[in-house]
Amino acid sequence: MSFSSEFDSLALAELSAFSQNATAADVEAALARSGTSGKRLSLADFAALTSPKAAEPPYLEALARQSHNLTRKHFGRVMRFFAPLYVSNECINICQYCGFSRDNPILRVTLTVEQVATEARYLREQGFRHILLVAGEHPHFISDNYLRDCVARLHAEWPSISLEVGPLETEQYVPIVQAGAEGLVVYQETYDRGVYDAMHVSGPKKDMAWRLDTLERGYAAGFKRLGIGALLGLAPWRNEAIALAAHAAHLLRRCWKAQLTISAPRLRPAAGEFEPLVNMNDRELVQFICALRLAFPEVGLVLSTREPAKLRDNLVPLGITMMSAGSHTEPGGYTGQGRAELHVTKGGRMVKPPTPLIESEGEHATVQFEIADNRSPAEVAARLGEMGYETVWKDWESVLNEA
Repeated sequence: MSFSSEFDSLALAELSAFSQNATAADVEAALARSGTSGKRLSLADFAALTSPKAAEPPYLEALARQSHNLTRKHFGRVMRFFAPLYVSNECINICQYCGFSRDNPILRVTLTVEQVATEARYLREQGFRHILLVAGEHPHFISDNYLRDCVARLHAEWPSISLEVGPLETEQYVPIVQAGAEGLVVYQETYDRGVYDAMHVSGPKKDMAWRLDTLERGYAAGFKRLGIGALLGLAPWRNEAIALAAHAAHLLRRCWKAQLTISAPRLRPAAGEFEPLVNMNDRELVQFICALRLAFPEVGLVLSTREPAKLRDNLVPLGITMMSAGSHTEPGGYTGQGRAELHVTKGGRMVKPPTPLIESEGEHATVQFEIADNRSPAEVAARLGEMGYETVWKDWESVLNEA
């Protein structure tokens, strides 16, 4: 059974109500069960750990201690680094919260394969060996052949290549995997059906079930790493957390040969000036990350440069095992290369003004969102070293196997 089919049968409303009304006894029972070897927490346990009661002292402190201990046990003192490389900000979807939304009159760029290689070479010189190719969804500009060619061009120098692009069919993923891609990341954005429908005005992304099952199609094509997440700020975070945990549990059962990572990105300022529908404060983010670690002790937890430096440093001991650094969220952002056209919208469709292409010098592609941690990769690695952590630029498996 696919997750979209299972999703309809989940008792999410009941679990959310249980989370809101969980008692001290519920939280204590979940905390006790999280220390039981060989047993995974139930969704009800997870709902208790993400409850308002669990955010109170002394429960949040207990959550943090257990999360820290489990992270040390399963991952040691290592932090895996990756770099996002935006290859295109073209998109045919209208999504109210996204800077790349089709109706935003922004500078659009799609890098050539050689320009992608130039960006990647810069990142390699910074020390990165794990790269995440990111693009909007536009089959004309970001075809499966284009993605295959980008991966094939980078494969010889990059031991780990992942994608965060528009969903494809299994057979479209196969040649991309054969070219050397090993990871596929798909954020569901929101698991709330009503919010999902309202936020995704038009385009193929409006089909929620199609997106829910993307990672299973990717797994069937041969991807070895799968990444999920919810974009926090669109719906109440506790509801999103429970649905995300259900999705993770499903993937661990069905796609058991692949490694899973979970991200908890909060909305950041972007073109279109969309404001979060709900807010999640730092204390709640801590609670969410710790609850994820207790529920999924061996799953990688990812933190991007969306969060400010001080908060990122504080979250490291609590469960984070993978992070980006020195990121740019626009095509050509690392080397300043590329050409751009201004796309505008008229009557709901995108048209091009009759002006020449604009050189990227002085005119840069628009970012998807603003980052909050502006430190260089070397600065982040140095700070982690001061905290007693080793930066792993390639893959944590080799480090753990040597320990």
